[in-house]
Amino acid sequence: CPASPAAPLAFTMLQLTRVYRGSSMFRGNASLNGQLSHVLDEHNVTQVLPLEPPDAWARRQNEVITYLKNFRQLVQLFNKERPTNFTQHLCCHLGCRLFPNGTAQSFYEVTLNRTAFLSFHVPNATWERRWPGELPVAAFAQEQLMKYPITTQDLQYFLNTTCVSILQAQSARTGKVSGRSRAPLVLGLILGSLALLGMALGIFLCTGGSS
Repeated sequence: CPASPAAPLAFTMLQLTRVYRGSSMFRGNASLNGQLSHVLDEHNVTQVLPLEPPDAWARRQNEVITYLKNFRQLVQLFNKERPTNFTQHLCCHLGCRLFPNGTAQSFYEVTLNRTAFLSFHVPNATWERRWPGELPVAAFAQEQLMKYPITTQDLQYFLNTTCVSILQAQSARTGKVSGRSRAPLVLGLILGSLALLGMALGIFLCTGGSS
């Protein structure tokens, strides 16, 4: 639904992954200020809003497809080592909000099988476990994600700076120009962070949570 003038502006991305017996199914979307901007359906990713020109978007599509293929191959590899007969659902939800008073709020949340799994604490650039009780999978995922700048400092910069600047441009009614110039950086950072997150969590999903 379109955002009302009194509501915060928002840019959000959602990636849903279903893993079963070595097979991965993907879907997701992105929205800018309440308007659908991108759609992911298996290996098909579509740009609904013209945030990037055709040549730049073609390169972005290839990056998305490459990431999904790598994730799928990783799932298949680990399923051969430790087959599982149950379904796992991974959801990554991230983005930022800009409120009418000028303050901003950013977030990155991960759920596993509809239960809070991990979250990214933006001010300190740290990953935190949300799973209730002790779980080796959550602890190991947190440890791995904290090792790489792309899922800490780079992600913090995207959420605090790049993402918010897009919304500020929208608020100032100059979103078309600013949005085009920043879109490659936005999608590039997000795809990079999601790729590493997918690689790390793919191991755990396909080994049934073994440490």
